[in-house]
Amino acid sequence: MVVQSIRGLVVACVAIFASTTIAVTAPAQNASMVTGGVTSQPIGHYEFCQRHPDECKIRTRPAAAPRITEYGWTLVRKINMEVNKAITPMTDQEIYGRDEYWEYPVDAGDCEDFVLLKRRKLMEQGFSASDLLITVVRKPDGEGHAVLTLRTSEGDFVLDNLENDVKPWYETHYTFLKRQATFDTGRWVTIENGKDVMVGALQ
Repeated sequence: MVVQSIRGLVVACVAIFASTTIAVTAPAQNASMVTGGVTSQPIGHYEFCQRHPDECKIRTRPAAAPRITEYGWTLVRKINMEVNKAITPMTDQEIYGRDEYWEYPVDAGDCEDFVLLKRRKLMEQGFSASDLLITVVRKPDGEGHAVLTLRTSEGDFVLDNLENDVKPWYETHYTFLKRQATFDTGRWVTIENGKDVMVGALQ
């Protein structure tokens, strides 16, 4: 009888622990990406930095993510949508005759080019380079892709040429691999929780 009671208590505790774990939602756990150490710089970004060295030498001290005002959010959404509509999606091979050529687009470009233009336009509106981070992800089909991550006090948000809505990163279907470092625009860091966000996002 005592053994059965102990077993019942253990089962109850396990059940409580399991239900508590499941109840923790993605926004609480994963509002912001967890970054790791410095990692390799994408070759396209490295060559972009050779052509635009001033853009890759911005260094800042660690700082908390900023609070975005209502007007700021209006600008973010407006620029994301305007660039998505203004630029025709084309591959680097189609435009430049080679792969991985990152550049500011004029009227056509691939995902990295969309990111560069959005980033520049937001910086012209007063956003900090340390809060606008080029980010490499993997789509569900395994194809590589790039998005712009906006750091905010509410978490990390994604500007994507495949989506007109600006979404929290954990609401996308991507695996997040690496992004620009907040402290140096010429360096990149890993994203440590980039693969587990979909578990929480299902809640």
